[in-house]
Amino acid sequence: MRLVERDYEMFREIERWRFCLGRHLSEFLFSCNRTCDRRTKTLINANYLERRKIIYGVASIYSLTYKAKMLIGANKRQDKVRVDRIIHDIAVIDTAIYFVRNFEISLKDITTEKELHSRNGFSVRNHYPDFIFTKDNKTTCVEVELTLKAKDKFEKNIRNNFLNYDAQIWVCGTDPRISGFLEDSKMEFSNIEIMKIEEVKKYVSELNSAR
Repeated sequence: MRLVERDYEMFREIERWRFCLGRHLSEFLFSCNRTCDRRTKTLINANYLERRKIIYGVASIYSLTYKAKMLIGANKRQDKVRVDRIIHDIAVIDTAIYFVRNFEISLKDITTEKELHSRNGFSVRNHYPDFIFTKDNKTTCVEVELTLKAKDKFEKNIRNNFLNYDAQIWVCGTDPRISGFLEDSKMEFSNIEIMKIEEVKKYVSELNSAR
């Protein structure tokens, strides 16, 4: 088969997010879901993509094979997909789509957590936001927080974001303690903004239905 530039773009997006769902790839690169499905099937058959079912009730994920990683110069080591984080990681990509659509930014303006780790060496296990983006010369970090962290860790991450970024947007799960802690933290850290994950989920669901 002959690869086209869109295939390479797909490989690069999957690599930097660690994995993607079909609907993510469709939104990133295709005009409709059916076209995306046909192309991903072709790439699976040619041993460029892997499609795996990880959790019952959650859509299958797409990841890169060694063959595809070598084509784009990525680290040949296979990314670990943590079962305990898969819902969170899907929500992060959904949030990125929401921001691209509503904040007038492009995918190229976004730097993922994996890319931030890569810049500083994966051996240095500092905390990084789920992604960051730059617009109008201001850098904003985005954190998707679906489950409550220990208070000291939560506060440390908020403080680091305050010191390193112009704004920090937290996309919160349903636990009211998360948004409550962030509201309290606004007294000390003035660059905090809060969103609800339900807003993101509703938007991407409607977006996918329209395709």
